Amino acid sequence: MEHRDTVILKKVLSELRVAQEMLGSSSFADFEGNEMLKRAICMTVINIGELVKNLSDDCRRANRAIPWKEIAGFRDIAAHKYQTLRMEDVYETVTADFPVLYDQLENIVSL
Repeated sequence: MEHRDTVILKKVLSELRVAQEMLGSSSFADFEGNEMLKRAICMTVINIGELVKNLSDDCRRANRAIPWKEIAGFRDIAAHKYQTLRMEDVYETVTADFPVLYDQLENIVSL
């Protein structure tokens, strides 16, 4: 893997950690009622998607189990259609998908 890809993946890991730390043990009701938290979490979604878009094609092809296109697509929705973004989807992504993605990326970076 290219050095550049490793640097990007480490930045994604950092963003995933930030989102987890910000959300903490917040329930969906707590999340939905906290405008600052919603916007901050959405910014991490945007950052992650933007970083993923900069990975090399070789890196993405070598790790097809990761839904790169969906990650980038979710970024686009968060950035361009924020007002129609379903906060349930954001919460579910952070609580269910981010931990899985974190483990996958950590395995790639450690190779």
